[in-house]
Amino acid sequence: MTTQPASVCLGCWQNLHVPIPLRGPLSAPFRLFGIRPSRMNPNTCTICEMAFSKVMKARSVTIDATIMFADLRGYTTLTQTIAPSGLTLLLDAFYDDCAAAIWRHDGLLNKTIGDAVLAIFNFPVKQQDHAAQALLAARAIQESFRRRRDELARDIGAGDVQIGIGIGIDSGDTNFGEFGQTHRDLTAVGTVVNRAARAQAAAKSGEILVTAAVRDRTGAMVTASGSDYALKGFAEPTKLFSA
Repeated sequence: MTTQPASVCLGCWQNLHVPIPLRGPLSAPFRLFGIRPSRMNPNTCTICEMAFSKVMKARSVTIDATIMFADLRGYTTLTQTIAPSGLTLLLDAFYDDCAAAIWRHDGLLNKTIGDAVLAIFNFPVKQQDHAAQALLAARAIQESFRRRRDELARDIGAGDVQIGIGIGIDSGDTNFGEFGQTHRDLTAVGTVVNRAARAQAAAKSGEILVTAAVRDRTGAMVTASGSDYALKGFAEPTKLFSA
């Protein structure tokens, strides 16, 4: 877990054993060549974003990863009732809370999708306990947003609309890399990603739902008993656990 900004890229140091400066005077020559802190995790660099085509010489790889989706509840309703400035304030708070927690636990904030975010743990920074780190990040997101929810609701004029966050997490083998030809997108795809997204959709506001794979990797951090959910796109019920 990273508690303060890294001075060198954690991904390059761990995977390539190369100290790429991210900050300070030593980073200046690297920035001339477009090497700077990644927008997906400022403790990694843009080399990590190009790892597949430039370093691994591959478009995608299969990695063991934990995928987390977080979705802002109440946003769609609010788009019909409050001013754009209020929506901007709400999204800023949501993105900031998510980014801070994900980066603190060495995750990659891979995408912001309207009122949702997708995070990946265990790339490029490898973590033996990536499922636990994702769960800790999810709890930090919920706690931070919960602390400021009432004040934020007043500031944006939410009225009776309840705002909150639902989160879903799954772990397992994931296809991660660059997809597309004319427009290349660095992201994760596959069953684990889909299941995490569906778990997030099933989560109530303020709730974190995780799969059995995450429960098995995190032990006592997750409730022992779960419930079966009929997730869209999955033929069989999926057992999810509250965390």
